[in-house]
Amino acid sequence: MNSGDCLYIWQRPDWPHWRYELSALAEPMLQVSRAQGQLLGRLADVGLGSRGEAQLAALTDDVLQTSAIEGEHLAVASVRSSIARRLGVDIGSLAPADRHVEGVVEMTLDATTRHAAPLTPERLLAWQAALFPTGYSGLTPITTGAWRDDVRGPMQVVSGPTTRQRVHFEAPLAHRLRSELSVFLRWLNDPTPSDPALIRAGLGHLWFATLHPFDDGNGRIARAVGDLLLARADRSPQRFYSLSAQIQRERKAYYDMLERTQKGSMDVTEWLRWFLDMLSQALSQAHGVLDAVLRKARFWQGLQGATLNERQVKVLNRLLDGFDGKLTSSKWAALAKCSSDTALRDINDLVERGILFKTTAGGRSTSYELKPPGSAQRGA
Repeated sequence: MNSGDCLYIWQRPDWPHWRYELSALAEPMLQVSRAQGQLLGRLADVGLGSRGEAQLAALTDDVLQTSAIEGEHLAVASVRSSIARRLGVDIGSLAPADRHVEGVVEMTLDATTRHAAPLTPERLLAWQAALFPTGYSGLTPITTGAWRDDVRGPMQVVSGPTTRQRVHFEAPLAHRLRSELSVFLRWLNDPTPSDPALIRAGLGHLWFATLHPFDDGNGRIARAVGDLLLARADRSPQRFYSLSAQIQRERKAYYDMLERTQKGSMDVTEWLRWFLDMLSQALSQAHGVLDAVLRKARFWQGLQGATLNERQVKVLNRLLDGFDGKLTSSKWAALAKCSSDTALRDINDLVERGILFKTTAGGRSTSYELKPPGSAQRGA
């Protein structure tokens, strides 16, 4: 960084006075508002059980994908169990607690369920500490529960091999963080904001990502800040869509847009238009999640009164939640933690009841699928 050069947005003399063309964002905001209304309208017509399942699905996706954006892949069962435990949603047996997963879940739920509470420095520090319970990011020791100090040099976002790294962004120096965060949090907690609620969500996400105040975890916390502001916009602690999942689907575009914006002017209309488009697509995806939840509810309603054992219920739920690959007797045995003979008896029982059917492949390739909706028979 050369002295006197304005390479990054935070070096501009008008920082942090954001500008945007509201007229250019009016239509995208209207589309998001319509999509929010349509989703909430559908949710109003379903039972509490289905609403809980839809919220569980959205939050599970959010936790998994906000970590995947950073290249970290969490265990689906651990994440789902952790959220279900907190929401009080019955999913049968729960996976063992994983303290790393617990930290991400705690941050995500704190951001949304306590969206009306002020966002304070202490709360941000607690989020970051929860993300790294061991004090390590991978094999690297990091400062947790405290702002970065830049002892090892300025905070930079880089890519490429160590010998030829490309610097995408450099954050403000550490000595500026307290004053910068004070301005940011005063804006975020303003009880009478002048910016539209959806615009504030996009600005808050960008602003925090630009400050980059921690050794690690800045991207996940920036998205949590955005989710907190979206929950305020929705006036609801319940989440039925995942913006992080949509960002993960557009991961390269996300980083490209961030870099372009952080090297641009204080006019962030382009970033906000992109943010609103991602939000609109996330809401569209939520309808598919709700469809799956309702299919699952109808499936179990059709089997009301049927006597199934715990293993059968567990594996059927896995199939309904989305099962990778073909269901074989060996996979059933692994999922249900039972012998191959017991697995085959469970499967044959469901085939006789008309709940499962055997696919055309035979021998070692024999696999089973759920019968189409409406064709399952109620068993005694």
